[in-house]
Amino acid sequence: MLSELSISNFAIIDELKVSFAGGLNVLSGETGAGKSIIIGAVTLLLGDRASSDMIRSSEDAAVVEALFDIGGNEALQETLRQRGFYEGNDLIIRRVVSRSGKNRVYINGHLATVALLAPICESLVNICSQHEHQMILNEDNHVDILDEFGGLLPLRSEYASLYDEYQSLNARLRELEAANRRKEEREELLRYQLKEISDAALSPGEDGFLAEEKTILGNMQKLMDYAAGAHETLYGKKGSVLEELKGAIACIREIKKIDAGLNVSEQDMDGLYYQLEDAALTLRDYGKKLSFDPARLDAIEERLERIGRLKRKYGGAIPDILKKGEEIAGELQGIASADAERERLAKAITEQRTRLEEKADVLSRKRKAAAKLLKGAVERDIRDLRMEEAQFEVMFSEAAVRKEENAFGSTGADTVEFYLSTNRGEDLKPLNRIASGGELSRIMLAIKKVLARTGSVGTIIFDEVDSGIGGATAEIVGEKLKEVAKHHQVLCITHLPQIACFGDRHYRVTKVATGERTNTRVEALSETERLDEITRMLGGLELTEKARQHAREMLTASRRGYRSDNGRTDR
Repeated sequence: MLSELSISNFAIIDELKVSFAGGLNVLSGETGAGKSIIIGAVTLLLGDRASSDMIRSSEDAAVVEALFDIGGNEALQETLRQRGFYEGNDLIIRRVVSRSGKNRVYINGHLATVALLAPICESLVNICSQHEHQMILNEDNHVDILDEFGGLLPLRSEYASLYDEYQSLNARLRELEAANRRKEEREELLRYQLKEISDAALSPGEDGFLAEEKTILGNMQKLMDYAAGAHETLYGKKGSVLEELKGAIACIREIKKIDAGLNVSEQDMDGLYYQLEDAALTLRDYGKKLSFDPARLDAIEERLERIGRLKRKYGGAIPDILKKGEEIAGELQGIASADAERERLAKAITEQRTRLEEKADVLSRKRKAAAKLLKGAVERDIRDLRMEEAQFEVMFSEAAVRKEENAFGSTGADTVEFYLSTNRGEDLKPLNRIASGGELSRIMLAIKKVLARTGSVGTIIFDEVDSGIGGATAEIVGEKLKEVAKHHQVLCITHLPQIACFGDRHYRVTKVATGERTNTRVEALSETERLDEITRMLGGLELTEKARQHAREMLTASRRGYRSDNGRTDR
């Protein structure tokens, strides 16, 4: 329930604060006083798009805030709890619209987003206005109204889960079939790539070894020259290192014969000689083995070029190429098993479709039963609203061929549309072919009243529900609004005294000029002020005693009782 509404710097409103209670809250006032601005502020709280045009001239920001009593709305409380906004039975929603574009949304003091408002506010307020007239005219919404009336939304949710799974299976099958159409071309490419990698017979690290061998072959003459020179220096030429070292060793022996105190080890010198001798022999053998092989160098360069091509094509290193080969082999295996997967999916789709058909049949039967009840309930109310010859019908257009994939939609196998005949002898026609705004307002009010007991929304706002009606019909509309207010908090903006007199509370909306600025005010009326306002609505600016007496009689009659659903007057 909307307990309190606070608006500042919004359109022509500078500061406005108004408290509402349960039952029927009536707002009246001259045309242009700002009643529609109040509705605009509420829609902003419900997630409507914000614009800097909403901000009062010369102000930087507009603020709209509302306090809702959500005691007893366990579903909404759980939603708030899951999102971290739960603060008990009070819910405060605040929107700040700034000229700088830095707009803000707060839920119970926590910064939030506009996207979060929809799931939270859908059970708070429903605005019944000319815009909603268009929603009721849209046949796509009729099945939702019927399912809400019949209490079929849980069953429809079960169907929707089956439908989503059915669609998912079909999507996967379409993917496989599309892949199958490309299979031959893809398979040929994959087999070529796998052969290219397999034929290369790559080994990890192979490219490094080949690069080293290429370096050796490319410097073969230098290696031969260095090996020969080193061998010659150590051993080959006259006066070589080993020859000189051998002479030095002989001198050391002679010294030791004379002076044993020489601290030079003959064994160490002999060991050094043999080490150098081994090195000289190794260099000799190494040099003999060296030979330039241009054919081998060409083969290495060709192999490295082949590996380079594979690297550029399949990966930056040999392990990457080998891994790509494994992936290609896996994809080829997947292609080979696609036929089995398609068969499995086709079987699963058939089974899922059977379950879907069964659930759709149950849903359709229950809808048709609910449609009869809805027809009777709506016809009773629209006939009370001075459309005595009106006939209401819920038309079904069931999918003709259940074997077609598109026979089912997200809401079932039925297409539902509301038809109406307003006068005797006229054929039933779709609602969107009804020309009279008054008739449309009455049919919408009738549907709202019928749904009142089933809907979970806390507050219903009726804006311009009196469009195109007057006199005794307006009185009946007031009675119907009073009936709706038994189950919901109702806010009704009206120009008709016949409706206003049924309010549990009456608010007057006025436009006041102060200095160079204009501002909208909302004030709760006392009994005396309410009598004056009803009198004004009856007789205009001049409040005559006759008009006042008429207003008093209307208020007394509305308090004494109003007609119930069976057409009798409750006392």
